[in-house]
Amino acid sequence: MSPAEGTSSIIRESEIPAANLIRRGKVRDLYDLGESYLIVATDRLSAFDVVLPDGIQDKGRILTQLSLFWFDLLGVDHHLISADVADLPESCAPQAEQLRGRFMIVEKLEIQPVECIVRGYLAGSGWAEYQEHGTVCKIPLPEGLVNSSQLPEPIFTPSTKAEEGHDENIPFETMVEILGQERADEMKQKSLDVYFKAAEYARTRGIIIADTKFEWGVRPSTGELVLADEVLTPDSSRFWPMDLYEPGKSQPSFDKQFVRDHLLSTDWDKAPPAPNLPEEVTSYTTSKYREIFELLTGQDWS
Repeated sequence: MSPAEGTSSIIRESEIPAANLIRRGKVRDLYDLGESYLIVATDRLSAFDVVLPDGIQDKGRILTQLSLFWFDLLGVDHHLISADVADLPESCAPQAEQLRGRFMIVEKLEIQPVECIVRGYLAGSGWAEYQEHGTVCKIPLPEGLVNSSQLPEPIFTPSTKAEEGHDENIPFETMVEILGQERADEMKQKSLDVYFKAAEYARTRGIIIADTKFEWGVRPSTGELVLADEVLTPDSSRFWPMDLYEPGKSQPSFDKQFVRDHLLSTDWDKAPPAPNLPEEVTSYTTSKYREIFELLTGQDWS
């Protein structure tokens, strides 16, 4: 069965009565299976740190299947144990079809309290800071760069992981204070290594990875650093089409920017509750998520 087959209804919340739900994040639900965790990617969508009332068709499956694709391609040590419904515990068996294609059984790791962001291009908050100070996360950059410029070399810009509200960028020195020099250096280098490999591959598929964020965890038994959470999805990365790339302006992207733009055109004050989205906005967003999956993997989603 392909990822797109099975149930196609929008799932904003997973319901597994016999499993131990630990928390619901902005997109993912986390269950404790004892020796491992079950991560379920729902179709929830957040914008401006508010979870929206409407889900996006196929979103959870696309995020999961893209992560599985990258885990396999990158060859880096990761937290995935299985994404096969045959490996679901009995407690999850009644929900197997609901879960198909949107879950990962993963190792229990000590997730590190710093998000690892790699930026290869000047965009978003980085562009805003550069205009004011000539820096990105206080890292000096050459003069004369424009919106969406490729940086002379990718830069590593860590951030805190906020339970609520916005993550905050921190200098690398603060990351060292939190984690120690050796661990901070390792996370920085491995994040850059993964970005370089992924960006090189993506270019062969006609895609620019402008920036992305990684999460890392530590195996308690060995102290090894392991890639965790989702990886290189349109929720964690900016993907731009190479054939339309034009420095000096914002780029078309394969993510939820269309939703953000719609919400900015309304009188919503970015405080909960968020307004409902028109069907044309949700369906277009679904099409962009499907398109980036197909472009990166070479597989037909449908």
